[in-house]
Amino acid sequence: MANYDDVLVSLVAEVARNYTLLRTLEERLGVAKANVEIQQRSFEIADAKFKGGTVTELDSAQAASLLHDTEAQVPGLESDIQQTQNTLCILLGLPPQDLQRLLSGPQVIPTVPAEVAVGIPADLLRRRPDIRRSERQLAAQSAQIGIAKADLFPRFALLGTISVAAEDFDNLFKSSSLENFGGPSFRWAILNYGRIENNVRVQDASFQALIGDYENTVLQAQAEVENAIAAYLGAQRQVQFLTSSVESANRAVELAEFQYREGTTDYTRVLNTQESLVTEQDRLVVTRGSVVLNLVALYKALGGGWELRLGKDFVPQETQQQMIERTSWDGMLTTEGQEKDVNAAASGTETQRGWWRWRWWWPKW
Repeated sequence: MANYDDVLVSLVAEVARNYTLLRTLEERLGVAKANVEIQQRSFEIADAKFKGGTVTELDSAQAASLLHDTEAQVPGLESDIQQTQNTLCILLGLPPQDLQRLLSGPQVIPTVPAEVAVGIPADLLRRRPDIRRSERQLAAQSAQIGIAKADLFPRFALLGTISVAAEDFDNLFKSSSLENFGGPSFRWAILNYGRIENNVRVQDASFQALIGDYENTVLQAQAEVENAIAAYLGAQRQVQFLTSSVESANRAVELAEFQYREGTTDYTRVLNTQESLVTEQDRLVVTRGSVVLNLVALYKALGGGWELRLGKDFVPQETQQQMIERTSWDGMLTTEGQEKDVNAAASGTETQRGWWRWRWWWPKW
């Protein structure tokens, strides 16, 4: 169940990540097209001046070069958008198709909340499915130690048989034909103590290895949360500075175009300001997308998403019916059956603790 939850968390995070990438690419495409219009207007001015004999052909060539370079970005972004849509289709269990109907609405990057509650570290241990999975593996291996040590003790059993036997079929069902046998059985692998003790040591060593795996899983989870928080906060600060940078770049383009039309500056100034505007606008959009991507990474690091399946069956009803027609699953496919398994695992915790107490008592005895 923890494996299922872990996959579900990853799936939800990947859907959110690819959706954010798609919206980021769409905004970048919009920025590129807007800059094409600006540069087209500047090219027309430079070309008109060249034809009028007031400037050299250099200005017109530079304007055309910048315009075509920006236009070349459009097909690449459109291709990335299509590929991201295909990836999103696969994650949603759909064949590759146009998602415009499903993704109707403003093509903007999702907004993030002003504050994000991350909870306390103890909550992380309860929420992360991979930590819960590692803990259950540790508990299962703890039980294996007790199972291995059980071979050190003698085993008692009661055996018995009841049968009927007669030389003639007519006497088969008479009381005299009844035969029975019963008695105790005793087994003790006392000559194999070395092998049994070595098996106990193997199980104990596996348990120690799983302790290290569990600790490492917890440390990695904490590191992922801290890294996601740091990246999220850093991207937000970048957005603030880049927003101011884009505003200044827009103003610089307006002033450079005005001065060029009035003949007080050459086209190099216009070219530089327009190149800077394209770069800064694209960086702003990418960074705004990074804010959301880092928030998705934080959401995944905190173990969010598995709650979506609470109270629901692992397998859809129509799929359950197909599986039941092929194989007898008893109640394993239903929510009630899953809860029964969980309760059984929880009730075994005391038994596992008992094995632990016995484990430390046995060497002394």
